Amino acid sequence: MVPAKITETNWYPEKRLIVTHISGDIEKIDIEQWEKSFKDTFNQIEDNTTFKIFVNMYGFKAVNIDAHKRFRGIVPLTLADYGWKVGYVDLFEEEAKTMTYKNIRGVKCVGAAHSHQDETKMDLYETRFGSDKEHFFSDPTQARQWIEDLEIGN
Repeated sequence: MVPAKITETNWYPEKRLIVTHISGDIEKIDIEQWEKSFKDTFNQIEDNTTFKIFVNMYGFKAVNIDAHKRFRGIVPLTLADYGWKVGYVDLFEEEAKTMTYKNIRGVKCVGAAHSHQDETKMDLYETRFGSDKEHFFSDPTQARQWIEDLEIGN
């Protein structure tokens, strides 16, 4: 049975938390639709505030290389607009050199949790890039709990 496609992003203002979820066998068109909802969600955040994010990719599978290429830069590039450097960006040296970081409307990302079913990859990312403000999980429930519990101050 093929898992259902999920491509959604929600803003929880009371928690100052964005939760984006992309899962299932995903095609390029699905990624484009998800990207729009993902980026549109940032407009809901009040100017000059902070937020944290849960990027839930558990169950995500790009159906082909075009879909994978279309997907791979969206999260790091979008979060760079809000002052956040995703830990694994340094795996891509050329792209990392050209990235610029800013805080659109004074909004700043101050914490991130990432979840994906590839346990080997998540363990590697956690070992190399995990920090007190960013972690990588193969269990989306643990990831959601950690990011919800992360204190981000004012």
